[in-house]
Amino acid sequence: MAMKDPYSVLGVTKTDSADKIKKAYRALAKELHPDLNPGDQLVEQRFKEVSAAYHLLSDPEQRAKFDRGEIQSDGSPRYENAYHRASGQAGSGTGGFDFNFSRDSGNIDDIFSDLFGRHRGRSRQTRKGQDVSYRVRVSFIDAAKGAKRRIKLFDEKMLAVKIPPGTTDGQTLRLKGQGMLDMGAGAPGDALVTINVDPHPIFSLEGHDINATVPITLDEAVLGAKITVPTIDGKVSLLVPSGASSGTKLRLKGKGVAIKGKAVGDQFVTFNIVLPDDPDEELQKFAKKWAKGDGDEIREKAGMP
Repeated sequence: MAMKDPYSVLGVTKTDSADKIKKAYRALAKELHPDLNPGDQLVEQRFKEVSAAYHLLSDPEQRAKFDRGEIQSDGSPRYENAYHRASGQAGSGTGGFDFNFSRDSGNIDDIFSDLFGRHRGRSRQTRKGQDVSYRVRVSFIDAAKGAKRRIKLFDEKMLAVKIPPGTTDGQTLRLKGQGMLDMGAGAPGDALVTINVDPHPIFSLEGHDINATVPITLDEAVLGAKITVPTIDGKVSLLVPSGASSGTKLRLKGKGVAIKGKAVGDQFVTFNIVLPDDPDEELQKFAKKWAKGDGDEIREKAGMP
């Protein structure tokens, strides 16, 4: 049985814009959503009709075919069009056959049902509805540790999205069955949620390890010191060894990302020696006295020509 006229189902006309049709669908979907009408079979059926109608009319190509009378409201070819093409082609040309479907020849609807209907039935059972895309922005810490966010779906329904630990910028989560409902007996599509992660001034993620660049003063680098450094779980104490250079890297075991089924990652702290904005005379005198003129040797060791 063909679906009702999709324009009538949505309460719009053939001349209405795609935007107006979309607004009409959203209003009806919000009113008829099964979650708001639990156990009401009539409302659920009406919701499916509304979703199927919008599925057809939201596709410009399918909408044009329907408007031209090439397909029915469920997306299947019109039987009468197929019949006219078949009889016209068979009855034309020298030596062609002139098919005459009489009552004795059987039911024409049954014949074309065999040709088209069964195939359509299989298609409806396997075809999914349209996927719907969303974007969610989170902080680096939330992406690293995992978090929950609520998003508003196309039908105004609110859905909790679980962001797993270690999520990276641009990663897409697939939520099964939260997309558009297909026409007829088809299953709904999925919601595709792309996660955008805000950059962090100190942290970066590499697999399930955290990298952090931490500034230290010249005296802390020369003499060594006990400093406080941030981690995704809070601040911890770290010992800067005497004679540390910019680029010196230390590991904080178990302070990385805890991904299910994998070992907890580590945090790697890289030191960056930062001089005062305005070095005083004492520091300048010390540097001149301490300078040994071995800068070229250091650069050669670093691989610079």
